[in-house]
Amino acid sequence: MEPKHTRTLHARIISWFSEHARDLPWRHSDCSPWGVLVSEVMLQQTPVVRVLPVWQEWMQRWPEPASLAAEPSGEAVRAWGRLGYPRRALRLHAAAGEIAASHGGKVPDTHAALLELPGVGDYTAAAVASFAFGRRETVVDTNIRRVHARLVAGDALPAQSLTAAEKKRAVSLLPRDDAESVAWNASVMELGALVCTARSPRCGECPVLDDCAWVRAGRPEPHYVPKGQAWHGTDRQVRGAMMAVLRQADGPVLRELLLTGPVDLVAPEAGAELAPLAALHALSAPQEQLERALQGLLRDGLAEATDSGVRLPA
Repeated sequence: MEPKHTRTLHARIISWFSEHARDLPWRHSDCSPWGVLVSEVMLQQTPVVRVLPVWQEWMQRWPEPASLAAEPSGEAVRAWGRLGYPRRALRLHAAAGEIAASHGGKVPDTHAALLELPGVGDYTAAAVASFAFGRRETVVDTNIRRVHARLVAGDALPAQSLTAAEKKRAVSLLPRDDAESVAWNASVMELGALVCTARSPRCGECPVLDDCAWVRAGRPEPHYVPKGQAWHGTDRQVRGAMMAVLRQADGPVLRELLLTGPVDLVAPEAGAELAPLAALHALSAPQEQLERALQGLLRDGLAEATDSGVRLPA
């Protein structure tokens, strides 16, 4: 793509963002780097509408990494609520501990240093370096990849996993100026989230519609059929229901209650404190699946066994 054309794309998409961007607290100028890091971890595979209230609660309770690090990891898991993929809570807790112990309580400000934090991968390191510290980093998430695929390559969807060619394309599109690169990262990400969506793109609202290679090609169908993740009846559903029981409990939960759930204790009318247990056994999961879910939670460090039962990690 010619430099002049690239600069035009930069200007038009960034201008669109300045008018249409959602007002999200982690984008505010007074949001701390810690707040940005927490948001990036929470937003992985999770929509903004679910993240927003949990992020706000976390930042009120743990405004600095040291405040989270001072609490048991189980409290991070409990506060994670129903965001899904709760191992992210453990990773954030571990990162907070490392920041408090090795970085003077301050989130490191370079991609390389961020990568050394527990659970922080290339995308998160690049996003935090860009959005929290204004550094020129190539940020490539699912939304950005989709915009790039349609706008430049003419494909309906990006490859099923990030390729070297996609990364090279993203690098070539990144503005040279630091501030403009940050704005570009945020703008393309937002365009993908709000307009250039996976299933029902609103092309009529796109600021670069006349430059889109996919539209010029006649909007060809994807070269593969995206597969949504199953939920009902899966181990993930059972694990999530079991985690809800542990989050609700003030102390250890008898293993037998998690695995067998006597009817008289888990009936829906038993009371709000037992509602998660009732919900778990309303799934009618087979015994082997309940056992597998519990063993998985213990293995992943999301729960721990004590003489009194099973609880969130201390």
